[in-house]
Amino acid sequence: MDILNKVKSYREEENRLKWEGTFAEYLEIVKERPEVAQTAHSRVYNMIKAAGVEERNGQKMYHFFGEEIFGLEEAIERLVEEYFHPAAKRLDVRKRILLLMGPVSGGKSTIVTMLKRGLEKYSRTDEGAIYAIKGCPMQEDPLHLIPNHLREDFYKEYGIRIEGSLSPLNTMRLEKEYGGRVEDVMVERIFFSEDKRVGIGTFSPSDPKSQDIADLTGSIDFSTIAEYGSESDPRAYRFDGELNKANRGMMEFQEMLKCDEKFLWHLLSLTQEGNFKAGRFALISADELIVAHTNESEYRSFISNKKNEALHSRIIVMPIPYNLRVSEEERIYEKMIKQSDMAHVHIAPHALRVAAIFSVLTRLKESKKQGVDLLKKLRLYDGESVEGYNQVDVDELRKEFPTEGMEGIDPRYVINRISSAIIRKEVPSINALDVLRSIKEGLDQHASISTEDKETYMNYIAIARREYDEIAKKEVQKAFVYSYEESAKSLMDNYLDNVEAYCNKNKLRDPLTGEEMNPDEKLMRSIEEQIGISENAKKSFREEILIRISAYARKGKRFDYNSHERLREAIQKKLFADLKDVVKITTSSKTPDESQLKKINEVIARLIDEYGYNSVSANELLRYVGSLLNR
Repeated sequence: MDILNKVKSYREEENRLKWEGTFAEYLEIVKERPEVAQTAHSRVYNMIKAAGVEERNGQKMYHFFGEEIFGLEEAIERLVEEYFHPAAKRLDVRKRILLLMGPVSGGKSTIVTMLKRGLEKYSRTDEGAIYAIKGCPMQEDPLHLIPNHLREDFYKEYGIRIEGSLSPLNTMRLEKEYGGRVEDVMVERIFFSEDKRVGIGTFSPSDPKSQDIADLTGSIDFSTIAEYGSESDPRAYRFDGELNKANRGMMEFQEMLKCDEKFLWHLLSLTQEGNFKAGRFALISADELIVAHTNESEYRSFISNKKNEALHSRIIVMPIPYNLRVSEEERIYEKMIKQSDMAHVHIAPHALRVAAIFSVLTRLKESKKQGVDLLKKLRLYDGESVEGYNQVDVDELRKEFPTEGMEGIDPRYVINRISSAIIRKEVPSINALDVLRSIKEGLDQHASISTEDKETYMNYIAIARREYDEIAKKEVQKAFVYSYEESAKSLMDNYLDNVEAYCNKNKLRDPLTGEEMNPDEKLMRSIEEQIGISENAKKSFREEILIRISAYARKGKRFDYNSHERLREAIQKKLFADLKDVVKITTSSKTPDESQLKKINEVIARLIDEYGYNSVSANELLRYVGSLLNR
């Protein structure tokens, strides 16, 4: 019954938020809270800002999009700062149609849906409250009641600019119902709702021969003509087109460029002048944000048509490319899986990462910069540190191909292949190899992949597989090393003693014989080489370690196994290299002895408890790593 209580409390909250009063009372609200009279563009911008903004590495992160849109921070920042922000300030940008252009499944529709759902929610807050003339089918702005000759005085008193004229219907109602007394006109608080067609409209093109312009602008109600005596009587007109219903909010124009021209011409005056023509009336004012979306090929064909030139200058195109960061691509898959009926299936660690590596590789373009291959580029884009490169290099790589990310494999394809892998395996657990195998098999069924692309993609699957091999070995390495935790600590203490002696130009004393010895260069290099420290870089690395130890000592903290990430990795790799034979024997033995079995069980338990595997995927991982080591 808890859900019914929530429904009841929601209904009570709706009733609490309702308000109605005269225009005179509404003006008191405007005086106290001028934001209630903001424009549609301003409302959208303030809604996005209200959710929170933070700056990370010089880039603005908008929390409003954070839960649904991943890896498109640059595109979102451009969208907010180059369109919504200036449009909110009444700059000329607001007189443009916002066109989101990008590949399929890239996030265009998600962005529009988030704006629509966000406006519905925001209209129920104090900051996003909206008021309209009561009984108006277009939820018209009450400030339109102020006559044109008094609007300058109104601006001086209230600091609010009024745009737009009173609609034909409300002009008639003002005279007939209120006797011209503006102050008595009833005003009510409204709440945006796509379902109820209040402030949010959606227009989708269909057969141009059967689709009527009335879908956009409303139509004459022939059943009332006898009652009102004329087609030009606004009471005989249904103001129920999408442009009418989206007034004060936003309208989504789905597949705008597929529309018949007659529908697009209405947008010319709406965007530029803020009004449109309907029936036998004067121009009808409307304040709304128009968002359309399309793919790149359709857009190119649209702009190449000379007949569309008038619309070109009234459109602002915002590219929405595919995400190019592996970690964010993983989040996209996680989100899509949570929204499906597959949420109960155990997906082994790194299975989604490997799929993400493949997807991102298909979207990247080969750099002309020397020494930068696709894998290096992929790591740099994902924020990983790659020796010899910094943020400046990453910025240069991004500028090299401004349209990067507009092609490649879409997330839906990968999720379809993961679904296929689950169904085929008939076990509630899948791993990275299952996913890669399924992606590979699905390339033949992908209609838009050419033979040449298929060969390239097969190569990317091989690269993703090699990456997984390294990840798998490292995972098992960490799990085995844990069983040798004491050995790891002892090896590190030994290394640190030698580093200290090396940096201070001292000798070491043998604990057994008491003899003085030189620092063990062979031991130090065997550890440093594990993480690619060159002969030239060894001195500075050792000095860095010593500085870190001193810093810890000054703060009264103990430098231990986890105090330096790269050193810990080097120790683990060195220990694993020494233990490789043990791992080989333990993982590949068909009939392990008691001590081997104990070790396997310890490693499996650690993989389950610490790394997120289940018993099926942990055993599969061990068998796979055993086969890799035996090659």
